[in-house]
Amino acid sequence: MKRSFIREILESIDSETISFAGGLPDESLFPLEDLKVANIQVYETSTNLQYTRSNGLLELREKIADFYNDDGFPTDADNILITTGSQQALYILANYFKNRKIVIEQPSYLGAVNIFKMNDLTMKDVALSADGIELSPFKKEYEQIKLAYLIPDFQNPMGSLYSQVKREEIASTILNMGGYIIEDAPYSELYFSTKSQSISSMIPKNSFHLGSFSKTLAPSLRLGWVRADKEILRELIKIKETIDLHSCSIAQHTLNNYLSEKTRYKKHLQMLREKYREKMYFFASALEKYLPAFKFTLPKGGMFIYGSIEGIDTFKLVQKCMQENVVFVPANQFYLDKEFSDEIRFNFTHTNQKDVLEGLKKIAKIIENK
Repeated sequence: MKRSFIREILESIDSETISFAGGLPDESLFPLEDLKVANIQVYETSTNLQYTRSNGLLELREKIADFYNDDGFPTDADNILITTGSQQALYILANYFKNRKIVIEQPSYLGAVNIFKMNDLTMKDVALSADGIELSPFKKEYEQIKLAYLIPDFQNPMGSLYSQVKREEIASTILNMGGYIIEDAPYSELYFSTKSQSISSMIPKNSFHLGSFSKTLAPSLRLGWVRADKEILRELIKIKETIDLHSCSIAQHTLNNYLSEKTRYKKHLQMLREKYREKMYFFASALEKYLPAFKFTLPKGGMFIYGSIEGIDTFKLVQKCMQENVVFVPANQFYLDKEFSDEIRFNFTHTNQKDVLEGLKKIAKIIENK
């Protein structure tokens, strides 16, 4: 298992570096004052600093369950397990399915791939298109394996969005063949037009739906969750208790206080969608102007623009770019076994307009002088 190239980049860069690498939200959009007030309220009661339940603060789980109910996906607090970020949720599930085979997208999220490797899951990758995973090879693999890990909403790294037809077909396949899907959905609220129905809502007994506040509120809260069948959730709690007993209760109480006004979070999400849509269009127009050879499809939400520059080894390219203080993620990092790739994942949410223009100009100049 190799370290995350993205994490290594984040550790090696400094304030002078223009980074399009990590999946970082725009910190200027964090609801600082609201979170500050919510955090101060935590310290008004000493028991808020005490141990809490392994599955998470009841009031917070109820609020998360309400999100699902609002979307027409019947859920109560006992269907929710609070985790230390959705990364921990992935680790718990990988441990639960240890030594199994699992179908994944190609390309796929590097953090999940590393977790699966660590827990001895054998991965079978299936090609991903703009409207979702290729159905025929997916069904063929799933029939034998009966376990899949998918990111249907603005996939990391490709930014693709599964069509409703493919969502329904995947749900039908899982229901007919048995087995489970791990549906990773950290970007599902960052849509630019309409929200898609989750696959999990169609097969609640056969799914694990993963959510996170890292992309919508603040990564440092380190709070995510799993929505699953109550009986299976009891087994997942046992695994979590071997890791940390419970996720940070201060962060949980802070978030619970913040979410006490439901409309506040909804307004914040709507603001994020509008701001990120603007950022995406600006980044896309800058790509067309300064990197016309970069071929890509406009994403319909999320945080990433993904595409390719024909004939360019983007892993070698990023090594040169790092010397000029600009970085991105070369796509070979998202494949199980692919040395050469001409694809790139750009993050468009974090960088300001000035740095977007400067960074893309630098990349264009490096390509021109290669």
